[in-house]
Amino acid sequence: MVKTIISGLLLSVSFCQIQESYNWLKNQPKPWTLNEDEIDKILPGFKTHFPDFQDRLKAIARWRVNTPYEIFKLGEEVDPDPDPIIRLDVSDCTAHVLTTLAFAHEKTFADAKQKMIEIHYKTDSLGKKSPTYVSRWHYTSDRITANPYTINITDSLFKKEQLTRVNLTLNRKEDGLEFLKLNWNRTADFYFIPTNLIDQILLDKLPEIAGVAFVKNSYKKLGILIAHEGMILENKNLLHASSEAGKTVEVDFLDYYFRESGPLFDGIMIYKYVEIPLLK
Repeated sequence: MVKTIISGLLLSVSFCQIQESYNWLKNQPKPWTLNEDEIDKILPGFKTHFPDFQDRLKAIARWRVNTPYEIFKLGEEVDPDPDPIIRLDVSDCTAHVLTTLAFAHEKTFADAKQKMIEIHYKTDSLGKKSPTYVSRWHYTSDRITANPYTINITDSLFKKEQLTRVNLTLNRKEDGLEFLKLNWNRTADFYFIPTNLIDQILLDKLPEIAGVAFVKNSYKKLGILIAHEGMILENKNLLHASSEAGKTVEVDFLDYYFRESGPLFDGIMIYKYVEIPLLK
Protein backbone atom coordinates (compact mmCIF):
# COMPACT_ATOMS: atom_id res chain seq x y z
CA MET A 1 0.00 0.00 0.00
CA VAL A 2 2.79 2.40 1.00
CA LYS A 3 4.72 1.54 -2.16
CA THR A 4 1.62 2.22 -4.27
CA ILE A 5 1.14 5.63 -2.65
CA ILE A 6 4.81 6.56 -3.12
CA SER A 7 4.72 5.39 -6.72
CA GLY A 8 1.62 7.48 -7.35
CA LEU A 9 3.21 10.54 -5.79
CA LEU A 10 6.34 10.12 -7.92
CA LEU A 11 4.23 9.85 -11.06
CA SER A 12 2.30 12.95 -10.06
CA VAL A 13 5.51 14.92 -9.42
CA SER A 14 6.98 13.72 -12.72
CA PHE A 15 3.85 14.76 -14.64
CA CYS A 16 3.90 18.19 -12.98
CA GLN A 17 7.56 18.65 -13.89
CA ILE A 18 6.87 17.73 -17.51
CA GLN A 19 3.89 20.09 -17.64
CA GLU A 20 5.93 22.91 -16.11
CA SER A 21 8.71 22.36 -18.66
CA TYR A 22 6.35 22.51 -21.61
CA ASN A 23 4.63 25.58 -20.20
CA TRP A 24 8.06 27.21 -20.03
CA LEU A 25 8.74 26.22 -23.64
CA LYS A 26 5.37 27.55 -24.82
CA ASN A 27 6.14 30.95 -23.28
CA GLN A 28 9.51 31.46 -24.95
CA PRO A 29 9.82 34.04 -27.75
CA LYS A 30 10.08 32.61 -31.25
CA PRO A 31 13.69 31.83 -32.21
CA TRP A 32 13.56 33.55 -35.60
CA THR A 33 12.82 36.86 -33.85
CA LEU A 34 15.89 36.79 -31.58
CA ASN A 35 19.45 38.07 -31.80
CA GLU A 36 22.45 36.12 -30.47
CA ASP A 37 22.40 37.76 -27.01
CA GLU A 38 18.71 36.98 -26.60
CA ILE A 39 19.28 33.37 -27.66
CA ASP A 40 22.05 33.08 -25.04
CA LYS A 41 19.56 34.00 -22.32
CA ILE A 42 17.17 31.21 -23.37
CA LEU A 43 19.44 28.27 -24.21
CA PRO A 44 20.44 27.42 -20.59
CA GLY A 45 16.74 27.02 -19.81
CA PHE A 46 16.51 24.12 -22.22
CA LYS A 47 19.13 22.20 -20.25
CA THR A 48 17.36 23.04 -16.99
CA HIS A 49 13.87 22.08 -18.15
CA PHE A 50 14.90 19.21 -20.45
CA PRO A 51 18.00 17.60 -18.90
CA ASP A 52 17.64 14.46 -21.02
CA PHE A 53 19.31 15.06 -24.40
CA GLN A 54 16.60 13.42 -26.52
CA ASP A 55 13.87 15.36 -24.70
CA ARG A 56 15.84 18.57 -25.21
CA LEU A 57 16.25 17.82 -28.89
CA LYS A 58 12.48 17.42 -29.25
CA ALA A 59 11.85 20.61 -27.29
CA ILE A 60 14.19 22.73 -29.42
CA ALA A 61 12.75 21.22 -32.60
CA ARG A 62 9.25 22.19 -31.47
CA TRP A 63 10.42 25.65 -30.41
CA ARG A 64 11.45 26.16 -34.02
CA VAL A 65 8.07 25.29 -35.57
CA ASN A 66 6.93 28.08 -37.93
CA THR A 67 10.50 29.19 -38.71
CA PRO A 68 10.43 30.71 -42.24
CA TYR A 69 11.69 28.38 -44.96
CA GLU A 70 14.63 29.42 -47.14
CA ILE A 71 16.82 26.93 -48.94
CA PHE A 72 20.65 26.80 -48.99
CA LYS A 73 21.13 29.49 -46.32
CA LEU A 74 24.04 27.91 -44.41
CA GLY A 75 27.63 28.44 -45.48
CA GLU A 76 31.12 29.15 -44.22
CA GLU A 77 30.92 32.95 -43.93
CA VAL A 78 33.51 33.27 -46.71
CA ASP A 79 33.39 32.69 -50.47
CA PRO A 80 32.17 30.63 -52.22
CA ASP A 81 29.34 30.43 -49.64
CA PRO A 82 29.29 33.45 -47.30
CA ASP A 83 26.06 32.51 -45.50
CA PRO A 84 26.27 31.96 -41.71
CA ILE A 85 27.62 28.71 -40.26
CA ILE A 86 24.60 28.55 -37.94
CA ARG A 87 21.38 30.54 -37.67
CA LEU A 88 17.83 30.38 -36.31
CA ASP A 89 16.06 33.03 -38.42
CA VAL A 90 15.42 30.77 -41.44
CA SER A 91 15.79 27.07 -42.19
CA ASP A 92 15.68 24.34 -44.80
CA CYS A 93 15.38 20.62 -44.13
CA THR A 94 19.01 19.77 -43.39
CA ALA A 95 19.64 23.09 -41.66
CA HIS A 96 16.74 22.37 -39.30
CA VAL A 97 18.12 18.96 -38.36
CA LEU A 98 21.73 20.01 -37.85
CA THR A 99 21.19 23.35 -36.14
CA THR A 100 18.64 21.81 -33.77
CA LEU A 101 21.22 19.13 -32.94
CA ALA A 102 23.90 21.77 -32.33
CA PHE A 103 21.73 23.95 -30.10
CA ALA A 104 20.58 20.90 -28.10
CA HIS A 105 24.23 20.34 -27.13
CA GLU A 106 25.16 23.82 -25.93
CA LYS A 107 24.16 26.76 -23.68
CA THR A 108 25.41 29.66 -25.83
CA PHE A 109 25.14 30.69 -29.46
CA ALA A 110 28.96 30.75 -29.77
CA ASP A 111 29.33 27.21 -28.44
CA ALA A 112 26.47 26.00 -30.67
CA LYS A 113 28.30 27.50 -33.65
CA GLN A 114 31.44 25.59 -32.71
CA LYS A 115 29.36 22.43 -32.27
CA MET A 116 27.85 23.02 -35.72
CA ILE A 117 31.36 22.92 -37.17
CA GLU A 118 31.89 19.58 -35.41
CA ILE A 119 28.63 18.22 -36.83
CA HIS A 120 28.54 19.73 -40.33
CA TYR A 121 32.15 19.30 -41.49
CA LYS A 122 34.49 16.42 -42.16
CA THR A 123 37.89 15.89 -40.59
CA ASP A 124 40.82 16.97 -42.76
CA SER A 125 44.07 15.07 -43.38
CA LEU A 126 45.52 16.52 -40.16
CA GLY A 127 42.58 15.29 -38.09
CA LYS A 128 41.06 18.77 -37.68
CA LYS A 129 37.69 20.21 -38.64
CA SER A 130 37.43 23.56 -40.37
CA PRO A 131 34.35 25.12 -41.99
CA THR A 132 35.14 24.94 -45.69
CA TYR A 133 32.84 24.35 -48.63
CA VAL A 134 34.66 21.19 -49.73
CA SER A 135 34.75 19.65 -46.23
CA ARG A 136 31.02 20.13 -45.59
CA TRP A 137 28.76 17.07 -45.39
CA HIS A 138 26.81 17.97 -48.54
CA TYR A 139 25.04 14.62 -48.99
CA THR A 140 22.66 13.29 -46.34
CA SER A 141 23.24 9.65 -47.31
CA ASP A 142 26.98 10.21 -46.88
CA ARG A 143 26.51 11.94 -43.53
CA ILE A 144 24.20 9.41 -41.91
CA THR A 145 26.41 6.47 -42.89
CA ALA A 146 29.70 8.09 -41.77
CA ASN A 147 29.02 10.87 -39.24
CA PRO A 148 28.99 9.95 -35.49
CA TYR A 149 26.30 12.53 -34.68
CA THR A 150 23.61 11.13 -37.03
CA ILE A 151 23.98 7.34 -37.15
CA ASN A 152 22.10 5.21 -39.66
CA ILE A 153 19.89 2.56 -38.01
CA THR A 154 17.98 1.48 -41.13
CA ASP A 155 19.43 -2.03 -41.21
CA SER A 156 18.48 -2.63 -37.56
CA LEU A 157 14.79 -2.26 -38.39
CA PHE A 158 14.53 -4.94 -41.08
CA LYS A 159 16.50 -7.84 -42.43
CA LYS A 160 18.86 -6.69 -45.16
CA GLU A 161 17.08 -8.73 -47.81
CA GLN A 162 13.88 -6.76 -47.10
CA LEU A 163 15.60 -3.45 -47.81
CA THR A 164 16.24 -1.94 -51.23
CA ARG A 165 19.90 -1.74 -52.21
CA VAL A 166 21.29 1.09 -54.33
CA ASN A 167 24.87 1.17 -55.59
CA LEU A 168 25.60 4.82 -56.19
CA THR A 169 28.52 7.16 -56.70
CA LEU A 170 27.61 10.28 -54.77
CA ASN A 171 28.35 13.58 -56.50
CA ARG A 172 28.82 11.93 -59.91
CA LYS A 173 26.13 12.59 -62.50
CA GLU A 174 25.19 10.19 -65.27
CA ASP A 175 27.47 12.08 -67.67
CA GLY A 176 30.44 11.51 -65.34
CA LEU A 177 30.69 15.14 -64.23
CA GLU A 178 30.51 16.31 -60.62
CA PHE A 179 27.19 17.61 -59.35
CA LEU A 180 29.01 19.93 -56.92
CA LYS A 181 32.56 21.18 -57.41
CA LEU A 182 34.15 19.25 -54.57
CA ASN A 183 36.79 17.12 -56.28
CA TRP A 184 35.19 14.30 -54.30
CA ASN A 185 32.91 11.33 -54.78
CA ARG A 186 32.00 8.22 -52.85
CA THR A 187 30.82 4.91 -54.28
CA ALA A 188 28.90 2.69 -51.89
CA ASP A 189 25.90 0.42 -51.43
CA PHE A 190 23.08 2.25 -49.66
CA TYR A 191 20.08 0.40 -48.21
CA PHE A 192 16.69 1.99 -47.69
CA ILE A 193 13.22 0.97 -46.50
CA PRO A 194 10.89 0.71 -49.52
CA THR A 195 7.47 2.33 -49.46
CA ASN A 196 5.60 -0.96 -49.01
CA LEU A 197 7.25 -1.43 -45.58
CA ILE A 198 6.42 2.05 -44.31
CA ASP A 199 3.53 1.89 -41.82
CA GLN A 200 2.67 2.42 -38.17
CA ILE A 201 4.34 -0.88 -37.27
CA LEU A 202 7.64 0.58 -38.51
CA LEU A 203 7.09 3.89 -36.69
CA ASP A 204 6.46 2.03 -33.44
CA LYS A 205 9.98 0.52 -33.68
CA LEU A 206 11.65 3.93 -33.67
CA PRO A 207 13.14 5.92 -30.79
CA GLU A 208 11.08 8.80 -29.35
CA ILE A 209 12.94 11.06 -31.79
CA ALA A 210 14.55 9.73 -34.95
CA GLY A 211 15.95 11.23 -38.12
CA VAL A 212 14.34 10.33 -41.44
CA ALA A 213 15.86 10.78 -44.89
CA PHE A 214 13.57 10.48 -47.91
CA VAL A 215 14.80 8.61 -50.99
CA LYS A 216 13.96 9.76 -54.50
CA ASN A 217 15.10 7.34 -57.22
CA SER A 218 14.92 9.99 -59.92
CA TYR A 219 17.72 11.91 -58.17
CA LYS A 220 20.22 9.09 -58.70
CA LYS A 221 21.09 10.42 -62.18
CA LEU A 222 22.53 13.47 -60.41
CA GLY A 223 24.61 11.43 -57.97
CA ILE A 224 22.12 12.07 -55.15
CA LEU A 225 20.00 9.61 -53.16
CA ILE A 226 18.18 11.76 -50.58
CA ALA A 227 15.66 14.43 -51.54
CA HIS A 228 14.56 15.60 -48.09
CA GLU A 229 15.01 14.94 -44.36
CA GLY A 230 13.35 15.65 -41.05
CA MET A 231 12.58 14.31 -37.59
CA ILE A 232 10.02 11.70 -36.54
CA LEU A 233 8.70 12.49 -33.05
CA GLU A 234 6.97 10.11 -30.65
CA ASN A 235 6.48 7.42 -33.33
CA LYS A 236 3.90 9.51 -35.16
CA ASN A 237 4.71 13.03 -36.31
CA LEU A 238 7.14 14.47 -38.84
CA LEU A 239 8.78 17.75 -37.84
CA HIS A 240 10.58 19.30 -40.80
CA ALA A 241 11.38 22.51 -42.64
CA SER A 242 8.86 22.32 -45.46
CA SER A 243 9.22 24.03 -48.84
CA GLU A 244 5.58 23.09 -49.45
CA ALA A 245 4.38 24.96 -46.35
CA GLY A 246 7.02 27.68 -46.53
CA LYS A 247 7.99 27.12 -42.89
CA THR A 248 8.93 24.47 -40.33
CA VAL A 249 5.92 22.34 -39.46
CA GLU A 250 4.87 19.31 -37.39
CA VAL A 251 2.49 16.99 -39.24
CA ASP A 252 1.34 13.39 -39.20
CA PHE A 253 4.14 11.37 -40.83
CA LEU A 254 2.00 8.84 -42.69
CA ASP A 255 -0.37 11.54 -43.96
CA TYR A 256 2.63 13.49 -45.24
CA TYR A 257 4.22 10.50 -46.98
CA PHE A 258 1.11 8.91 -48.50
CA ARG A 259 -0.95 11.31 -50.60
CA GLU A 260 -4.08 10.67 -52.65
CA SER A 261 -1.91 10.76 -55.77
CA GLY A 262 0.52 8.23 -54.28
CA PRO A 263 3.62 8.25 -52.06
CA LEU A 264 5.84 11.34 -52.26
CA PHE A 265 9.07 9.31 -52.22
CA ASP A 266 10.44 5.86 -53.01
CA GLY A 267 11.51 4.99 -49.47
CA ILE A 268 13.33 6.20 -46.38
CA MET A 269 16.47 5.80 -44.33
CA ILE A 270 16.27 6.15 -40.54
CA TYR A 271 18.98 7.49 -38.27
CA LYS A 272 19.46 8.32 -34.60
CA TYR A 273 20.88 11.44 -32.95
CA VAL A 274 23.91 11.13 -30.70
CA GLU A 275 25.09 13.49 -27.97
CA ILE A 276 28.85 14.09 -28.08
CA PRO A 277 30.28 16.71 -25.70
CA LEU A 278 32.20 19.58 -27.29
CA LEU A 279 35.93 19.36 -26.59
CA LYS A 280 37.20 22.70 -25.31
